[in-house]
Amino acid sequence: MIRTTLAQIAEATRGRVEGDDTLVVHGPAVVDSRRVVPGSLFVAISGERVDGHDFVGTALDAGAVASLATRAVPGPHVLVDEPVHALGLLATDRLAALRHGADVTVVAVTGSQGKTSVKDLMAHVFATRGATVAPEGSFNNELGVPLTVLRADEDTRHLVLEMGARGIGHIATLCAIAPPDIAVVLNVGSAHAGEFGGLDRTAKAKGELVEALGPEGVAVLNADDERVAAMAPRTRGRVVTFGRAGDVRLVGDVSLDADGHPHFVLEVDGERFEATVPQLGEHQAMNAAAAVAATTAAGVPVADAVAALADAHAASPMRMERHRASGGAVVINDAYNANPESMSAALRTLAEMAPGRGVAILGEMLELGEESPEQHRRIGRLAADLGIARVVAVGAAAAPIAEGAGPVGESVPDVEAAVTAVSASLGPDAVVLVKASRGARLERVVEALLRD
Repeated sequence: MIRTTLAQIAEATRGRVEGDDTLVVHGPAVVDSRRVVPGSLFVAISGERVDGHDFVGTALDAGAVASLATRAVPGPHVLVDEPVHALGLLATDRLAALRHGADVTVVAVTGSQGKTSVKDLMAHVFATRGATVAPEGSFNNELGVPLTVLRADEDTRHLVLEMGARGIGHIATLCAIAPPDIAVVLNVGSAHAGEFGGLDRTAKAKGELVEALGPEGVAVLNADDERVAAMAPRTRGRVVTFGRAGDVRLVGDVSLDADGHPHFVLEVDGERFEATVPQLGEHQAMNAAAAVAATTAAGVPVADAVAALADAHAASPMRMERHRASGGAVVINDAYNANPESMSAALRTLAEMAPGRGVAILGEMLELGEESPEQHRRIGRLAADLGIARVVAVGAAAAPIAEGAGPVGESVPDVEAAVTAVSASLGPDAVVLVKASRGARLERVVEALLRD
């Protein structure tokens, strides 16, 4: 975070300083006392299980300069009505100051799936051109976005943000905190369909990102997704497209090498570029096309962007992470999140990596609404159609996956049962995919398989 006094923080957050208002915060804002570094601003948030106010002393001992709080706490602090809202106000203020004194480009990405992967690819490319700040993992909500913004300083040239939504107006709120210069919309899928109330409402919410652009901004849209392509009239900015029919075109077949990494060709302005990404899955080729479209819109030459992708290894955990168990089996940890589209992509990758011998351990896909049982059955049918040898559905809500998979499907009640069912039969040539929504915590399956 750029250097700022407590008086400036109080002014930005509409708070009141308790202590020396000339103290200078020169480190990041943090909400976890274990992540404090010298110079930090500790933000005390009261959660369902933990109250951050109880950890202010620990944060000060670790080097925090001061805290944002709603009540009197040890050490210098700024009293505010609501710390999360105050954090957003502070991020808005600091970003405005940063833009006034430095050349920084704000790039924001949204979509029903792929946000984190594309965010990581863009950040990797931008890092070859100058100091770049991007979220850790999926910091994409009203807390994660301002925390990411406040990591930027005068040296930052690219600020990459991931913006998620669970309803109409959420992305507009995030854009008010950090107005984008480049807005990337990847897709409109069934993730959170139950909360949004249908795909059209999902599209309305995702399109708030391009509505936030000014006339000098650039909207990067997926030409292959009709709901995304239809967002073009909703922006005042210039439109750049990607996809099989976009300005950045994915042409021909995508091939996977022995490690499951995609090799493909991108075409821009009639010129073709051979490309690869050292990450698992054919779907990474489309993610790469989105990243190239966004980074070239920011001024990175196409050839340089494509070259940078060649060593863009996965940066966020539990997203198609490849591990090898002691017995030789490959275990793919994709347990961070799941929806029908991302589940389908992961299964197709498994089928290509291990024809006829892949094992899929799958958990519930959350927030699908009334369509949830049938969506899970479809995933099971797809797995069987792809030739997945064994499909293990974990938990009652995921049981329809096993139903859809037919003879290759089996339902188990919990993580322990899944590990017991699979571990004894894993040979050295087995490839196991573990995937579910975050709430299922199927990374515990991965940990057990790698421990055995």
